[in-house]
Amino acid sequence: MDILQSAILGIIEGFTEFLPISSTAHMIVASQALGLAQNTYTKAFEIIIQLAAILAVVLVYREKFSPKKIELWKRIIVAYLPIAIIGFIFRHQIKDLFSTNIVAIMFIIGGIVFLIVEKFYQEKKHHVQNVETLTYKQSLLIGLAQIFALIPGTSRAGATIIGGMLVGLNRKISAEFSFLLAFPVMITVSGYEFLKHYREFSNENILTLSIGFVVSFIVAYLTIKLFLSFLERFTFVSFGIYRIIFGIILLYIGAA
Repeated sequence: MDILQSAILGIIEGFTEFLPISSTAHMIVASQALGLAQNTYTKAFEIIIQLAAILAVVLVYREKFSPKKIELWKRIIVAYLPIAIIGFIFRHQIKDLFSTNIVAIMFIIGGIVFLIVEKFYQEKKHHVQNVETLTYKQSLLIGLAQIFALIPGTSRAGATIIGGMLVGLNRKISAEFSFLLAFPVMITVSGYEFLKHYREFSNENILTLSIGFVVSFIVAYLTIKLFLSFLERFTFVSFGIYRIIFGIILLYIGAA
């Protein structure tokens, strides 16, 4: 991996991680387009740029990462537990699920779900408009929705945002809770993968790893800010349409 490839992947990770369009699928497509093999080094690189993305969340919501917000984090942990438990129990079966066709189909299904939800969703005054006022029940239901993200191509952000909208959160708060919920999920996944691939973090790889980290961090920070502004004026319809188109393209590529 050279410097340019590192920067490109950092941009893609930072831009797609918190949007409801599956960063994993985009990273795999980009890696193939760049001619990069899926080996232990690319896995280590993905760990680094995912960590950078999650640190961007910490910076954006730094006031939430405080002992004073313990009640909020109790709810986040409640939402985190379902995917942690199911993901651990079925980790081997989940890995076997991955294929281009499954990713493509889940992209299309996810896009259709977004369009259906938006068709009937109405932003109401009684919707939750502060992430700290979620109930434990709402948090658990969002956590259960997040389990669908274990199917490749579903998108963790997409599953949690849809879950949030269905249990009474407005669009922006659904996204904010999704961002915060990403912290324990990604820290767990990155920590697990780090233990498996820590040997790849050598001095000879430090330049490409550093560039990927910095680029991913900056792009993720800007994406979060822009995404929240976007949701103040627009819906998720465009993401639904994009998912369907991208899924069809993946099916075509897989059949070619």
